[in-house]
Amino acid sequence: MQSSDEDKTEQPVRSPHPLMMLYNFIRHLGRQALALIGLFLVIIAVPIAFATPILPVGLPIGLVGVALLGRNSVWGQNLLNYGLSKKPDLERLIPDTLMKLVFGRPKQEKYRKSKPKAGDKV
Repeated sequence: MQSSDEDKTEQPVRSPHPLMMLYNFIRHLGRQALALIGLFLVIIAVPIAFATPILPVGLPIGLVGVALLGRNSVWGQNLLNYGLSKKPDLERLIPDTLMKLVFGRPKQEKYRKSKPKAGDKV
């Protein structure tokens, strides 16, 4: 009789399917393109904000740019985390859902809105 070790034949290492490699490459390029679009939107948001002082058009453009940049690239997320570490008071302006989507973490406790308890006076 043969031992159980000899029964097992080593499986050759299979390379990924060529279509899967192409799919991963296109996904990577798409994410980098979205990150660059986000960076571009952040850069143009400032001049647009100064050009339209009455209507806050630059603010939504900047927010969309920050969301695209932070969600689609590691370097963009690191850049935004570095900015938040330098100015931690900016974190109170960011909604909870955006913090979880872009940064993958909830807000710090001191910047969360606390809900009034049952016995508290408002």
